Amino acid sequence: MIELKSAEEIDRMAVTGQFVGELLAELSDVAAVGVNLLDIEHHARRRIAERGAESCYWDYAPSFGRGPFRNVLCLSVNDAVLHGLPHDYVLRDGDLLSIDMAVSIDGWAADSALSVVVGTPDPADLTLIEATETALESAIAAARPGGRLGDVSAAIGEVARSYGYSVNGEFGGHGIGRTMHEAPHVANSGRPGRGLRLDPGLTIAIEPWFCRSTDKIAFDADGWTIRSADGSRTAHSEHTVAITASGPRVLTGRPPRAPSIG
Repeated sequence: MIELKSAEEIDRMAVTGQFVGELLAELSDVAAVGVNLLDIEHHARRRIAERGAESCYWDYAPSFGRGPFRNVLCLSVNDAVLHGLPHDYVLRDGDLLSIDMAVSIDGWAADSALSVVVGTPDPADLTLIEATETALESAIAAARPGGRLGDVSAAIGEVARSYGYSVNGEFGGHGIGRTMHEAPHVANSGRPGRGLRLDPGLTIAIEPWFCRSTDKIAFDADGWTIRSADGSRTAHSEHTVAITASGPRVLTGRPPRAPSIG
């Protein structure tokens, strides 16, 4: 069942989204060479508790995975792209880190993700991240009232192919609102003009993710962490978006990062 949200309910989701966006920006600055993934996880736990928010990840137990998820972040490094379990790993120079988080405040959820390179970047990694961000921007632009969900999916696939990447169809975006995962599924490739009509009040998480040289994935023994099947680098970008009468509204926008000095 798809629930269309009122303007007031979307405003309440935007409160959650603002917190998610601000915390993700903060975490991207915390992530640095020599920082342990567990330190990033516990930093997020503190911030979420201070805000009085609730993690949508904690105790999440889908059909995949091995036991309930007992973290507030997905931290995926290098060839890991989705659902990476925070663990005792110290970030190294050049690591590509994807940070994904979803929280609920006063009963309304928001979900977002970003990818960053810590230390010295490989230009190919920056291009991969850029592709996911460009695909996200293109998909958001396509999420206009009166359009179709296939327009959003097609926009992602078109950008992926323009960068030379293929698209995995097993995991994509999703509806979101009172819970983290609602209908509909938002595929990362599709046909324009097809699928669900985009009516005002629809709220979705759009999340393109690409592997550098494959569209095949493999699961770690933990049952959660998803990696590129060939060990190539991966990247992931995501925003929670509301369809409104005036166009798409990004609910998880992040503050601009301050320029470095020196």
